[in-house]
Amino acid sequence: MPQAGERGEAIKTFPVLRDKTGYVRGYLQYLSFDIPLFFRLLFTKRPDVVLVEPPPTTGAVVRLACFLRRIPYVYDAADLWSVAATHATSSSVVLRLLAAAEKWAISGSRAIITISDGVKQRLLTWGIKKPISVTGYGADTSQFTYSQAPIRTEFVYAGTYSVLHGAVILIDAFAEFLRSDEPGVETTSYTLRFIGSGTERDNLAARAAELNIADKVHFVDSVSPKELSDIFAHTAASLATLLPGGGYEFAFATKIYSSLASGCPVIFAGPGPTREFLEATQQTVTVGTAVEYASTDIARAMTQIALNPPTPEERAALAAWSRDNVSMTETATRIADVLESVAGEQR
Repeated sequence: MPQAGERGEAIKTFPVLRDKTGYVRGYLQYLSFDIPLFFRLLFTKRPDVVLVEPPPTTGAVVRLACFLRRIPYVYDAADLWSVAATHATSSSVVLRLLAAAEKWAISGSRAIITISDGVKQRLLTWGIKKPISVTGYGADTSQFTYSQAPIRTEFVYAGTYSVLHGAVILIDAFAEFLRSDEPGVETTSYTLRFIGSGTERDNLAARAAELNIADKVHFVDSVSPKELSDIFAHTAASLATLLPGGGYEFAFATKIYSSLASGCPVIFAGPGPTREFLEATQQTVTVGTAVEYASTDIARAMTQIALNPPTPEERAALAAWSRDNVSMTETATRIADVLESVAGEQR
């Protein structure tokens, strides 16, 4: 098996349409990927098995091409787009078509892999009968590692921030934290940094301005994994949120793995399996805290981290635990087992 950073197989790519931020987003851009994919699957050397992930349009194309060539495929249900799309569009036609495409793509697979029991349970309610393996989702511990560093007075939210994430609550919470007069911590020296991108950026910035803390809230574009790991090493705590009542409570905030692997504690606000994971893991190692989706609770958690930050020893222990339990290597092994099992059925 090739080591991290080595290329074991040749990787062939094809250019697709992207927006100005580099994302593939929108029907036309998806088609710029899906149409060439269809023909490449038709004419490439026959593989033993195909692994496909969302969007559902890609899954539908793979099902059709694999049907024509009698190739089994495994569907990676990392996200359920037809559920998330209810917050992106109000068009009932679009939502019905997306749900139909997603269920059709998933139901044609030989097996399904997913990141959490929550997604598995949602698939079961859809009547999906194919085998579902919860393989999880890990951090690349070859890049996200612990390095002892001075801790800055800063909280960091890294990743996408859409309506479903509900990250705007962090602005209110941070404003409360800054106003705190808790003895022993100089809250006004802290900043809040958002790293990444999302549809809520303007709303987040507007809320920070409304609360007169715009100078304390910073937005920067995505950075490399290694650079993000270095940022986590200096960060008081990373932040993650999930909006309650949004219909996506079964989702797992996989962004927390990269933070934990870097030895950085997490403050998570919201319902679902992420909270359950943090609460259970806290009995073993210092992972941070999970709270209700409420600004006061988040502000209180920020204050507690500021007052009692994990020691370097605790951060090192957290990174070591993550390497053994939530690494991408462990996840990849579980996925490979599913793929080999499906491919073996054809021999």
